[in-house]
Amino acid sequence: MNNLANKRVLLGVSGSIAAYKSPDIVRRLQDLGAEVRVIITNGGREFVSELSLQTVSKNKVHDNLWDKDAELAMGHIELAKWADAVIIAPASANTIAKLCHGKADDLLSTVILATKAAVLIAPSMNQQMFASKAIKENLEILNNRGVVTIEPGFGEQACGDVGEGRLAEPIEIAKQVANIFSNNTLSGKKVLITIGGTIEAIDPVRYISNHSSGKMGMALAHACVQAGAETTLIVGSISVDVEKRANVTYITSANEMYDAVMKKIKSQDLFISCAAVADFRPTKISQNKIKKDSNLSSIELTRNKDILESVCKLKNKPICIGFAAETENFIANATAKLEIKKCDAIILNDISNTEIGLNSDENEVHFLSQEKTEKIDRSSKQIIAEKIIKKVTKYFF
Repeated sequence: MNNLANKRVLLGVSGSIAAYKSPDIVRRLQDLGAEVRVIITNGGREFVSELSLQTVSKNKVHDNLWDKDAELAMGHIELAKWADAVIIAPASANTIAKLCHGKADDLLSTVILATKAAVLIAPSMNQQMFASKAIKENLEILNNRGVVTIEPGFGEQACGDVGEGRLAEPIEIAKQVANIFSNNTLSGKKVLITIGGTIEAIDPVRYISNHSSGKMGMALAHACVQAGAETTLIVGSISVDVEKRANVTYITSANEMYDAVMKKIKSQDLFISCAAVADFRPTKISQNKIKKDSNLSSIELTRNKDILESVCKLKNKPICIGFAAETENFIANATAKLEIKKCDAIILNDISNTEIGLNSDENEVHFLSQEKTEKIDRSSKQIIAEKIIKKVTKYFF
């Protein structure tokens, strides 16, 4: 499936204060399976140390076009040939201008001219600089040459200004590098995924919910988009960025999620029930905040509708994949859920281990179908998601 496994990514770090994020970019690229090497410019060295980049990448950091040892083997040409993709993040205004005009006065700009690899840039600069006519024209020239621009974010900047020009988040940069190696195994298919936790109100202030972050579900969304699927998300309470290429409906409660799923399920080829839906909700919601002296000693609960089971009972149901978050009797409980709900597969998640699962960036799961049980070893959630979609594609499409 589409990730960066066995891919060689060359990261260029140029002179922007956002260069302090470059070690995290290396990590996120590695999470997707890439081998990463780094070129740092003189400007980049002012904001992040070579030692930190070397430690994270586990490779020598390259910085000097005139390195005699490297140039005995034509180092800039070797790096240019080595890379499957080159990403400059952050890309300063000066670096963008040099690339635009074909200058080759340092190692990074020389490698860009010499490589046949895909080139991506993630601009980072003051909002007024990014809005300038010169930058816009330079980016247009580079885009016309096939250079991919990873759009910067909007927000408060180091200088105190607020606007567009902040470096995109490291995970988003890594995902967009992965995009260039996309596949089409789910091309023409429609996928509906529920993501995050639901919130069941007690009163205007308090509610019942859970620890779901939405990380696993959003990783699955990215994997489905990468595989070419038309992807729709029903999103509850999350702490991650939403996959921008998906169609998104936001909900709060389990009832709202149920209604949203049933409204959209008819045309879907695949349904992935990844959300942590509350099993119960308060029977009555207080219209006013419940005071401490109210003498309320209990809250009556009523059961929410089971979304996965309801979809599995449809006459013309899609392929249905559920999740089982368990703390004990893992395989037995997940197998029982598979049989009771009549879904096509269950992804078993051991949430008793605090290092994986809920709120973690890593996971380790079992893929249970009617025929077999397969373990997917511990890895980043993005790689786990890619492997899950690979199995779903193999067995059901």
